[in-house]
Amino acid sequence: MTDSFFDLKELARGDSLHSPIETSDHDPDFLLSSLEQMLLIRGVERQLAYAKEKKIIGGPVHLGVGQEAIAVGLSAHLRNTDRVFGAHRSHSHILALGTDVRKLFAEILGKYTGLSKGMGGSMHLLDKSVGFYGSVPIVAGTVSLAVGSAMAARLSNSSDISVVYLGDGACEEGIVHESLNLASLQKDPVIFVVENNLFASHMHISLRQPIDSTARFAYANSIPHRIVDGNDVTAVYSAASHLISAARQGNGPGFIEAVTYRWYGHVDWREDIDVGVNRSQHDVEQWRAKDPIRRLKDALLASNLITEGSYSDLTASIDARIKKSWGEAIADPYPPITLTYDCVYSS
Repeated sequence: MTDSFFDLKELARGDSLHSPIETSDHDPDFLLSSLEQMLLIRGVERQLAYAKEKKIIGGPVHLGVGQEAIAVGLSAHLRNTDRVFGAHRSHSHILALGTDVRKLFAEILGKYTGLSKGMGGSMHLLDKSVGFYGSVPIVAGTVSLAVGSAMAARLSNSSDISVVYLGDGACEEGIVHESLNLASLQKDPVIFVVENNLFASHMHISLRQPIDSTARFAYANSIPHRIVDGNDVTAVYSAASHLISAARQGNGPGFIEAVTYRWYGHVDWREDIDVGVNRSQHDVEQWRAKDPIRRLKDALLASNLITEGSYSDLTASIDARIKKSWGEAIADPYPPITLTYDCVYSS
């Protein structure tokens, strides 16, 4: 296998792949649902960005605006009994599974009505009712957990799978390679999803790795893999369909590298174009032109599945839903101080 096989080429460039996506082979209901989900995720994250900038939110918030298509395309194949694990940028992951928006807002605001009674915040999310088993700020901290849960599913002869989202930077952690190796050897039903947005914190992948693709690590461990345009929800859906089906049938793990870009910087609402990194306003604008929502919208307009009027109605409905959920979360109470002690355990 040559290095050029793993060269991301146009996928990693901001000046390509701006056209509408191909939708002719996909169910209209899936396409319309995907548009709605991506709009909801983006609206939620933009609300969080605004609230963080205005100091309404106290803790750090890691936003994934521009990356919505990945979780939406993959989650269409999941069921509530599957186990999904996130990282520190996981709002889209949990929202794509159907978590309650008000409870998510409340959690990030530190309110008692939050997903974890306000004790976790943006980076410690949990909602087992939709199959989301946790996100953590520790880079690659959930990768081995996903392999363990997949092992449990295999040993119980279940057709459930595990999914773990990680970034390109997490692939530089040793636990990722140990997990890939173990999952491959044991044929554990786990899907590794690398959201390769080309940056680990503030450092571009070209400054950290000799090759810009992470799929070579799957190849090294004999794990079937797909490299896809992470800004194309249908491409993610198709890749996930094949690998998830194989995992459910007992054929072992799969690996998806979805190439994308985060519009905001590493943390909070800033764009991080002035902190001495290989990222400019020009780069950000080029990638915004590859907007996964706009590309799907244009495809649906071209195929007459939506009109400009119905799209405006949809965005207005989602905006109203977000406003209502935010208002309720703002009005919700903070947890009692005694909960601090209730959540501490000793043997």
